[in-house]
Amino acid sequence: MAEFSTPTTEQEFAENFAQLKPLMNRTEALFESSRCLFCFDAPCIKACPSGIDIPQFIRQINSGNDTGAARTIYEANYFGNACGKVCPTEVLCEGACVYNLQEVKPIEIGRLQSYATTKVIASGKKLFGPGAANGKSVAVIGAGPAGISAACELRALGYEVDVFEAKAQPSGLTVYGVAPYKITNEETLAEMDYLQAQFGYHTHFNSPINSREELIELENKYDAIFLGIGLGKTNALGLPGEDKINCTGAVEFIAELRQQHHKIVVGRKVIVLGGGNTAMDAASESARLGAERVLLAYRRGKEEMGAYEFEYDLAKGVGVSGVFNVAPLEIVGDDYVAGVRFIRTETIDGRVSEIAGSEFVEPCDMVIKATGQAKQTQFLSLIPGLEVDGKGRIVANAHTGQTTNPKYFASGDAWNGGAEVVNAAAEAKLTARGIHAYLSK
Repeated sequence: MAEFSTPTTEQEFAENFAQLKPLMNRTEALFESSRCLFCFDAPCIKACPSGIDIPQFIRQINSGNDTGAARTIYEANYFGNACGKVCPTEVLCEGACVYNLQEVKPIEIGRLQSYATTKVIASGKKLFGPGAANGKSVAVIGAGPAGISAACELRALGYEVDVFEAKAQPSGLTVYGVAPYKITNEETLAEMDYLQAQFGYHTHFNSPINSREELIELENKYDAIFLGIGLGKTNALGLPGEDKINCTGAVEFIAELRQQHHKIVVGRKVIVLGGGNTAMDAASESARLGAERVLLAYRRGKEEMGAYEFEYDLAKGVGVSGVFNVAPLEIVGDDYVAGVRFIRTETIDGRVSEIAGSEFVEPCDMVIKATGQAKQTQFLSLIPGLEVDGKGRIVANAHTGQTTNPKYFASGDAWNGGAEVVNAAAEAKLTARGIHAYLSK
């Protein structure tokens, strides 16, 4: 029996995908901010990749200075509103809160962060603006967290900035790849509109850059080029039957879900292959779409999963079941998925080995592959002198983001291999300053 009924309207979809971190009201924000101890060594700041002065903005909320709190947040992280909702605060800032040592609930830092930034977005107050024009320009490829963050910082430093985005909307995975129960499309796009109005960079949507000729045009027109291209499609497993109808990649599934909502049709029994955070999202989303049974299948043991524990708990909480130490061998069925043939595994000295004679077929009518995303090495090969490492990640200076082709700089998933929104935002700000240092010589 499904935990959730299949949503058929936008209202039913919103109910099934109710926000995990709902927006606080003023009373809640005052109460929660009053709990902060304002630690002198602030372990929450150290745990935040973007280094937001968390005690400072909480103190500002508590004193009624919500606008000042938003400024404190945005000065450190241009995706301040989104990160308040989509960051794994449970293992970052809130995970570092000293209250955990006393077995007391940590401060809800993420919700306080979203509270302050939502208020300033709704007000449209001008907190930032472009710096004095310096006569130089930068092209940004990709309007995800890295690209938009770089664009904001570069505008603040006085550069003309053009952002080229292949899709129809900005913010990358924040609007195309994050589970709807973490942040809504409206919230994501409201922050993007706010940043656009603050800094005045130019965004060109539906404008993919995918040929050497287009890159040459950018190289001739701009003083530097920022690569915020992220990652590509879901990795293929190379399994027989992988091309069957109703076998899809998790990235593609979530992207379609974010845009189509209740119009998405999910299988009655869904098998999700993988053990990372994306697998947990895809499994939880399938359950919330009304699947009668969702099975999470991972080739290693439960304790070896890459997903955060709270993400797995969230999936279990909506009825997802886990089966471990099983490796897929084949997607079975005729034209449509009918099941997955597995073989049982064991981990010996860190290596997965298959157990002979342990094969079995688990029936299902949908398979979602959450097996990581491909690196965009084909596109990167169009840039002369640009090196990638053995895992397909862009090789760049850790302090400046400059690649082995000095005109190109990079941040985000294409550089770090895949991390959180907050990591991309923090890296891009650092890289924007690296571009500034390079062009100021």
